[in-house]
Amino acid sequence: MDAQPSRRRSLPDRFDRSRLRVLPLADREHKLALDLKRVPTPVETATPELREVAQAMLRSKSRRASVILMLGGHVIRAGVQAYLIDLMERGLVSGIALNGAGLIHDYEFALAGASTEDVQTYLRSGQFGLWRETGEINEIAKCAEREAAGLGETAGRLISQGDFPRKEASLLAAGHRLGIPITVHVGIGYDIVYEHPNCDGAAWGGASYRDFLRFASLVEGLEGGVVATFGCAVMAPEVFLKALAMARNVAHQQGRVIRDFDSLVCDLMPVPEDRSVEPATDEAAYYFRPLKTLLIRAVADGGRGHYVRGDHAKTIPELWTQLRNAERPRTAEEFEGQEVSNRWAT
Repeated sequence: MDAQPSRRRSLPDRFDRSRLRVLPLADREHKLALDLKRVPTPVETATPELREVAQAMLRSKSRRASVILMLGGHVIRAGVQAYLIDLMERGLVSGIALNGAGLIHDYEFALAGASTEDVQTYLRSGQFGLWRETGEINEIAKCAEREAAGLGETAGRLISQGDFPRKEASLLAAGHRLGIPITVHVGIGYDIVYEHPNCDGAAWGGASYRDFLRFASLVEGLEGGVVATFGCAVMAPEVFLKALAMARNVAHQQGRVIRDFDSLVCDLMPVPEDRSVEPATDEAAYYFRPLKTLLIRAVADGGRGHYVRGDHAKTIPELWTQLRNAERPRTAEEFEGQEVSNRWAT
């Protein structure tokens, strides 16, 4: 009797990346240029939540508690780098967490003075994401892995030391210069760099995991501190949740607590005014993780959650202004929008 042919389908081969056409970044039409980057200028202050968070940040500085900012890629695209770097220089930020898109936009702005492609246009021809210079970020991940270093610290060092014409706008370079940790938290397949033939997934995993451990160390100092997230609905709540569990695990063994801190979420999603209880599982709000994790669960034992609905191009300048006003009185000229510094002029 003849053997019956197997009905099991063979697994597909791995995609052969050598077939890809990778073009120079100069061939890409950019949607954002660095001249959109704002000069740090006082703005109208009308949001009580941001005033409360600014005061909490100043208290945290005096207590030497952690002040952590968690940023999505759209924050870099909003052109608020100057505000954030100024906060870093004034010692008001202990660490910054970026997702993979944040690293890419920061790198492209520092290198080319522009970033962001038209996804729909380039997706039609399959060219989306396949730009030679952007692919060099993969070499940063490999360098970090060779040196057993973190992804953010390696990127900051290489941007600072390399031929990057607009490195003064780089958060990563500022972190390297000031000794402030900037961590990068990636998910394999999320970002355009993983399309490239020179991508090494193991290098990305190792370097980003070291950043996660550094982030968890920052969270250990959060008692009396602040964690603020801007437009990062997946990375920020998920990474923070695990790091907080680790930090509290150790604190519990040592007879300490990590519960008296302020959390801030700035996003465009509407959230319920009553955040004393979680939304029901049949409500859409339940699946907005920043609400559930950062504004309810993480602060349920004694912290304070703050939500501000607004564009990053407005919320970050207002937070900066609130901090500045709290540190010293505001003059009439400053209130009207007088430039604080021309160092950031393009």
